[in-house]
Amino acid sequence: MKYVIIGNSAAAIGCIEGIRQQDKNGEITVIAGEPHHTYSRPAISYLLCGKTTEERMKYRPDDFYQKMNCTVMLGRNVTRIEPEEKWLFLEDGTAVEYDKLLIATGSRPFVPGIEGLEGVKEQYTFMSLDDAMALDEALGSGGRVLIMGAGLIGLKCAEGIARKAGSIDVVDLADRILPSILDAEAARPVQEHIEKQGIQFHLGDGVQKFKGNTAVLSSGKEIGFDILVVAVGVRPNVELAREAGIEVRKGIVTDERCGTSLPDIYAAGDCTESYDITTGEHKPLALLPNAYMQGECAGFNMAGSSKTYDRAIPMNAIGFFDLHMITAGSYDGECFIRKNGGDYKMLVSKDGVLKGFILIGDVARAGIYTSLIREQTPLETVDYELIKEKPQLMAFSRTERAKKLGGAAV
Repeated sequence: MKYVIIGNSAAAIGCIEGIRQQDKNGEITVIAGEPHHTYSRPAISYLLCGKTTEERMKYRPDDFYQKMNCTVMLGRNVTRIEPEEKWLFLEDGTAVEYDKLLIATGSRPFVPGIEGLEGVKEQYTFMSLDDAMALDEALGSGGRVLIMGAGLIGLKCAEGIARKAGSIDVVDLADRILPSILDAEAARPVQEHIEKQGIQFHLGDGVQKFKGNTAVLSSGKEIGFDILVVAVGVRPNVELAREAGIEVRKGIVTDERCGTSLPDIYAAGDCTESYDITTGEHKPLALLPNAYMQGECAGFNMAGSSKTYDRAIPMNAIGFFDLHMITAGSYDGECFIRKNGGDYKMLVSKDGVLKGFILIGDVARAGIYTSLIREQTPLETVDYELIKEKPQLMAFSRTERAKKLGGAAV
């Protein structure tokens, strides 16, 4: 069996490990545009601020490909898939044959069309190791940095360069930071915490145009800068799939086995759509755990086994300047909010199940809440009042505790 994987990040690694759990001998070929050994993308900000090294941010050890008996073609781009003949073609004309194919092409930064942007010489994105290294080199001994985007990528960039930049301004059209994962009440203390590091926010305001190294905002405010970082969002890399005739909406459409609309072609990770069980919507979920689990599911099925992945939820475990937070699910429903000093907790329930949560500061035992969401556990079967205040296994029935502890009843 010839397995080919396009990509080399979390989904690809999950696929390799999924295949090898079922098939020890099949040929696995990994093709990826980036030249680097697999690494953890969320760690690039920690690389810049000195909290990690290139060696430590590797997603798997140096001998991973060898142990998994993989042929690796890094720094190579696939330009075409021929699904009827089961061939791939690389940009240098090389042809690669496959029996089963995984598309794990990830996503790329979205760069908006703003007047004068093409004239900004020192502009960077912040999604890859190469992006981080280029930005680090440009910073040198300092400089004024303007970051477009107060979402996860923009703020992780701000954290990574905070001690190197002369100043940092962050602009976002939204009225709060992290608008995709925090409500207004939760965002406020996080913003105040980040502002203490000298980072200035301009929210509810967007860049209207650039005049050289000056950004003119919609409000008329002007911000001078030396370096621009564009972090306003991502777009799934779906072009290869679409040109091959695979069904694509916002992302590549997959079923619960991570199969696409064409036989023997699977897809996983940021380039796909997932079914969000908290909203009932199909949408891209650009999250590392989701990518890995999709990839592992695809790997099992490519190797002839049967596995489903139908428990996707938006989830982020992240921190900024030592303030930790975990968010998950959706926030449409009845809210329970508890504040205690610098800690913040919001639980959202609807139709008798937990739909989402926000934890800031004290994030201990967040896995209890995550499990309730993923399993869609009826809240009437647990002591929800106890769990609201303090998540613990004792809030579950004896039978459920036994399941969660691997069969040991307590």
